Amino acid sequence: MNPGYEVEMRLNVNTPMRDGVDLSSDLYLPRARGQFPTILMRTPYSNNMDIMIEKGRTLANHGYACVIQDTRGRWDSDGDHYPFHHDAEDGFDTQEWVGAQEWSNGKVGMSGSSYGGLVQLISAPLRSKYLTCTVPRVICSDFFSGLVYPGGALQLNVAMSWGMRTNGRTAQSIEYHNWTEAFRELPIYDIDELSGRRLQFWKDWIDHPAYDDYWRAIDVSDKWGEVAAPALNMGGWFDLYASDTFDNFNGMRANGRTPEARRSKAIVGPWPHALSQSTKTGDIDFGAQSMIDLDAIEMRWFDYWLKGIDNGIVDEAPIRLFVMGANLWRDEREWPLARTDWQKWYLHSGGRANSARGDGALTTEPPGAERPDNFTYDPEHPVQTVGGNNCCSPHIVPWGPYDQRGVEMRNDVLCFTSAPFERDTEITGPITLVLYAQTDAPDTDWTAKIVDVSSTGYAMNLCDGIVRARYRESRTDPAPLTPNKVYEYEIEVGVTANVFRKGHALRLEVSSSNFPRFDRNLNTSAPYGKSAEMRVARQTVHHSRDYPSHLALPVIPAS
Repeated sequence: MNPGYEVEMRLNVNTPMRDGVDLSSDLYLPRARGQFPTILMRTPYSNNMDIMIEKGRTLANHGYACVIQDTRGRWDSDGDHYPFHHDAEDGFDTQEWVGAQEWSNGKVGMSGSSYGGLVQLISAPLRSKYLTCTVPRVICSDFFSGLVYPGGALQLNVAMSWGMRTNGRTAQSIEYHNWTEAFRELPIYDIDELSGRRLQFWKDWIDHPAYDDYWRAIDVSDKWGEVAAPALNMGGWFDLYASDTFDNFNGMRANGRTPEARRSKAIVGPWPHALSQSTKTGDIDFGAQSMIDLDAIEMRWFDYWLKGIDNGIVDEAPIRLFVMGANLWRDEREWPLARTDWQKWYLHSGGRANSARGDGALTTEPPGAERPDNFTYDPEHPVQTVGGNNCCSPHIVPWGPYDQRGVEMRNDVLCFTSAPFERDTEITGPITLVLYAQTDAPDTDWTAKIVDVSSTGYAMNLCDGIVRARYRESRTDPAPLTPNKVYEYEIEVGVTANVFRKGHALRLEVSSSNFPRFDRNLNTSAPYGKSAEMRVARQTVHHSRDYPSHLALPVIPAS
């Protein structure tokens, strides 16, 4: 039963960190005697936002103490703001402080999305004796590959717009920029100065374009064996962290330090970075059935782990997925799905796959002797991002599914399209493109996008990926290209769960830019981020007996 506690508020309570810095915490406590389990939320976006106040009061009303804290150097907290690198210790110190308070029963859960999910994952391996469970939403655990340099390319839109918005103690206006021009500013190293100040973290990101000790210090993906608290992971198919949600789930299920951690769960719906706020994402309305009450599910998770209420949540299937196209929810037990029929779908053409009007095809038949496809990539005129797995300012760069036909009219976008499916066909899982390609440049990018083409021609993007050629073999040790040599590239195109309806077709787009989601490769061998010099690259994509470019597709047999 809902006890309906009245709420006591204590604002701007100093919370001491190990280095003497005080962070500001707002407390929402049930107005009653006794000790209570505590929900901790840490945010750089102000603990005084209406949504935070409402959640704090709701949790206290349900018999939880709630602590909402401004992260270091933000809003009412002391110290200097620098993303990620203080949040493990600050989170641990706060958990220890909470557990020692007279109103705490010694059990702490954590809640929050995006950066509010980051602070959960990054502090969990330190294993505060009080941290009992977490609910991280839309976040990665490897901040190099998940946030800043996926595939080796700078995720420019999110890094730049988010970085400028959080470049001081309070929220900064990001409306003053002509963003179309700002994204094109060169050299990349100096873009931060458009904000009116020098951002040290931006300089450091550009100075560390390969995975090294700077990134290793904040990487949780190799620390799952140190995590004791179970996590309820939440994500969206059109979030930039869609793949990471499953990486987090699998990491904890397989390697968690305790049996409890290995009972972690995941929920993924048809959402962008803002989860479950509307039935519509981008162009597409997924219907009333797509909406679920994530806060209610989170409350059940807390009730079980923090209050010991046997509500059955841990006995339910560990994964809940929304399957697009069919537009239904389905429970699963593992990722990828054990019943997956992994199929190779090969690229074909007569050498004229340029644009959707070309002759590019996808089939399960291996190629024979085929002419390669050619296009020119000019970084002065990159392929524009139209929706997709973006964050975090949709009014600047939209997110979600949109019609890709405008993009597909460009000659520097190769389109390979299957025949219309004769029956409903489900693709659920991670998708990889193995691409054999060459360039006349010393470095370049290769991009891939999966599209569901309806019988009317509407081309709905599902997921996309990129690889920077110098990082084709290793994200730690860049290797230069020999111009005009054919290399094999493996591109992680992303994850999806989609039924291609009868009469629909699957399309693969291949190009060398997706801007401004990713920065432009300038096609030179100059040190990254410090040059404005650019050159045109002449690109060749092979699909032949010797170079069988193909998609690895997770086809789910009809049940």
